[in-house]
Amino acid sequence: MNVLTVVMALLSAVFNAAASVLQRRAAVEPDEVSAHGARGATARLAGLLRRPYWWGGISAMGLSAVFQVIALDSGGLAVVQPLLASELLFTLLIGAAVFRHRPGAGTWWDFLMLAGGLALFLLAASPSQGGDRAGDWKWLGAGGALACGVALLLALALRIRGPLQAAALGLATAACFSVTAALIKEVTARFPDGFTAVLTTWHTYAGAATGLLSVLLLQWTLRAGTLAASQPALTLGDALISVVLGGLLFGENIAAGWHVLPEVAGVGLMALGIVGLTRSPAVASGNWDEVPEHRPDVRSR
Repeated sequence: MNVLTVVMALLSAVFNAAASVLQRRAAVEPDEVSAHGARGATARLAGLLRRPYWWGGISAMGLSAVFQVIALDSGGLAVVQPLLASELLFTLLIGAAVFRHRPGAGTWWDFLMLAGGLALFLLAASPSQGGDRAGDWKWLGAGGALACGVALLLALALRIRGPLQAAALGLATAACFSVTAALIKEVTARFPDGFTAVLTTWHTYAGAATGLLSVLLLQWTLRAGTLAASQPALTLGDALISVVLGGLLFGENIAAGWHVLPEVAGVGLMALGIVGLTRSPAVASGNWDEVPEHRPDVRSR
């Protein structure tokens, strides 16, 4: 694997984690909006725009996008997006600092399981580089299938509440982020052809649209439930969907044969690490990612 790709992908994960934590921090601040419907939603959005944490999250998201573009330009989708699963590690570490809730000893073992599982999967899979452009028919098939899947998840999210809603929204957001990453890779392939080539390809505008949709869905996801409910679906979903997209669109292959066993073991370790993290006292208390001064276990000073 290209060292530049790995470093840029990890930096993208760090700043994306910071974006999630800071936007969640802004989202849970109490507001005084009593209106409902479109008027209430508009008022709440205006309230977010006045919160420094929200702007910090948006800035971190921008930096994450820059590092992701560099990573996708130098490496394959099946390498970059799975590395972004490390975002969950960084989310909890940064969240512990922002929400003042330190992880316990058991949580560190879960960290190691997630990191070890990710490393095992990538080393065993050894994703090939593949191409950097896909035909329009491939995009129509893959994009159409994912669009249907996202629509079904959103329809389900409207009918449920709580952690399940956050998980469904997290998976829908993950699919949109995966498609956005694939479109970014298409656009980066046109960089050598000049600025005009970038502006005249439909991938640029489709990427901007799916990117915007991803950001909007992320806001909904963060308001629907805690990071413990949404982040596993968001991070693992992005990684696995991107591996599939890398193969379908760009011909990126992962090793088969006996490699399947360590690949499955790696995914299993990642899943165990994520389950452990979401059940750890630092997260599962239900108030881990709430405003510190409004937690019941924090006394006023």
